[in-house]
Amino acid sequence: MWLHASCFLEFNIPVPTPFLLMLRPRSGWQQWVAREQYVLSPSVPVVEFTDLFGNLCQRLVSPTGHFTVHSSVDIETADAYDTAPGAQFVEVQQLPDDTLPFLHPSRYCESDRFTEMARSLVSGRAAGYDQCAAIVDYIRNTVRYTPGAGQQIISATELNELGSGVCRDMAHLGIACCRALSIPARMVVGYLETLEPMDLHAWFEAYIGHRWYTFDPTQVGLQGGRIAIAFGRDAADVAIYTQFGNPVELLNMHVNVERMAGAPC
Repeated sequence: MWLHASCFLEFNIPVPTPFLLMLRPRSGWQQWVAREQYVLSPSVPVVEFTDLFGNLCQRLVSPTGHFTVHSSVDIETADAYDTAPGAQFVEVQQLPDDTLPFLHPSRYCESDRFTEMARSLVSGRAAGYDQCAAIVDYIRNTVRYTPGAGQQIISATELNELGSGVCRDMAHLGIACCRALSIPARMVVGYLETLEPMDLHAWFEAYIGHRWYTFDPTQVGLQGGRIAIAFGRDAADVAIYTQFGNPVELLNMHVNVERMAGAPC
């Protein structure tokens, strides 16, 4: 399917402020960027680089006063996301090198604290995809999804204690449990066509059967088209914007995702 997605950010900047932005999706095997627009107002010099996880990042210094960032993209993405019950666990010694960083505990995914819990959740399940599915079922059935309520990032351990959180927090718990079973898992931030209320969304991917598979604890199925913007170990790696120095005021943020009738002309 073809999707048009956009993100608008509006700031009040008290002093010139360094920013790191992460708003440009890249083409990959499940999505192809056909057209994009990236407008900063007022216009400032930007340096783009690729981070350790292959994400496209932009460095800039915003001027004092009113500052806006508007990005949009026309992209072809998968009509449906694969599921693979029975897909096998990949032994650590057989994993590709680039999956290894997604085995370790990270700031918000304390996988070393979930070994016993993860084993109990997947008892009786075949190693691999079926274990990940059991973890997602547990999160969906025991954690209350509260979209729009998560201003402060919480870790997998904190979410497990609180019992409610946003998509980002639920992904943290899924990632931590997968890693506790030696299954590489990474966070994804992007757009989801059917999301209500509309916002940016987070889910996770697990490496099983020698490829990455999508999992989303906020949904019963994988409905709607998705656009991946950034991948990382947890939320610390995939912030769409990071500002340095004194805090700035985010006046407005607007996200929109629409299905297109066909390829852009």
